[in-house]
This record gives sequence, C-alpha cells and structure tokens, in this order.
Amino acid sequence: MLPKYVVITAGGKGVRMNTPLPKQFMPIHSKPLLFYTIRVFAQTLPGLHIILVLPTAQVNYWHQLVSEHNFTIPLQIAEGGPTRFHSVKSGLKLVPDNAVVGIHDAVRPLVSSETIKQSFHLAEKLGNAIPAIEVTESMRITERAFNRPIARETLRIIQTPQCFRSESIKKAYNVNYDESFTDDASVLEKTGERIYLSEGNRLNIKITTPEDFHIASALLS
Repeated sequence: MLPKYVVITAGGKGVRMNTPLPKQFMPIHSKPLLFYTIRVFAQTLPGLHIILVLPTAQVNYWHQLVSEHNFTIPLQIAEGGPTRFHSVKSGLKLVPDNAVVGIHDAVRPLVSSETIKQSFHLAEKLGNAIPAIEVTESMRITERAFNRPIARETLRIIQTPQCFRSESIKKAYNVNYDESFTDDASVLEKTGERIYLSEGNRLNIKITTPEDFHIASALLS
C-alpha cells in the first residue's frame, strides 16, 4: 500500500456567512468547524499525513486555537495563495511521489469515512477518484434570456476529497492558473488523463451559508 496524504484547503473568508470570522474557524459546539474536518480524516485513516493550507494571515490564529482547545492531531502547515489553485499547489509541495493524496475542502466536515476510504482506495488502483452524487431534482440551463430543461441523468454533483496518485496531480499542477480550473479533477483532466467518479455522500455538503451551518451543527457532535 502507498503512503497516504491529504491536503485540506482552508482559505474561506465567511462572506456569504455574513461574519468577519472565516467560516472554517466558526464554532460548532464550542469547537472550530475545521477541527471536525481534520478529525474525520485522522480517525478514518490511521497514519495519514495531514497538510493544512492556510492564508498567511491566519496561521497565528490557527496556532492560538490549537493551544486553546488542546488540539493534538499532528499536521503540517502550508501557506496558501491568491486562489484555491495556488493554495493546493502550495500544499502539494509537501507531498512526495509514489503516494496517494486527497485534496479536500476544509468546510466539508460531514464527509463520511466510507467516502474517504473508497476514494483513496480507488485512486491507488485507478490513478484518481472523484466523489460524486446524482442530481435528484429537475434541472434547467439558462441561455441569455431563455432557459430549457436538461437531463438530470447526465449530471453529477462533485465533492471532495478528490484523490490522486501524487506524481500525476503534482505534475498536473505544474502549470499556470487557468480560470477553467474549477476543481482538482479539471486540472488533471487538462493533461489528458481520464477522470474516474466514485460514490460520494449526500451529507458531504460544503458549508457556505448560514443554513448549511445549522445543518452541520445538528449533525456534528
């Protein structure tokens, strides 16, 4: 088995949460949201190497939180960049070749252990694994002033952790930023690699709005 790494990107600013506190640090049951995200990975994959990517201005605050809450899960810190692309690229510099690496949004604390295990397993076997779920509601696509239905059977909602053989994703990120890069899979796909979808979980929402935060508060303990 290959060694396993996860790069957790925490660059949110909390704009849509209407709070000056970055959403990854907002408390849920008195603990920062980010703690829950890190915990589920550490508990699911013993021996996992965790890399947390933070904006430079938030590193000292992170160390303050670690001290206040006696947070003991070991990890490495990488400093982020102006976009998620640059932050991931920074985190990947701490990942060796011949490993499996997951890239995960810090504000997805509800990811299941099953999704984590399956994504890492399939990535080691196939080269990459991108968790996805089916669309269950009717969908329409807008085109200027018009709109039309689109077959939901052809659509998937993409989640994280997106997992990869480390040498392939590191090589893929050795390019300049492009606005077409919407996630890590799109960066790898640019190199010609085939993308493999794995099964995600519906509760693995990205905490973006106050409503999302209430859901997470109800489900986390």
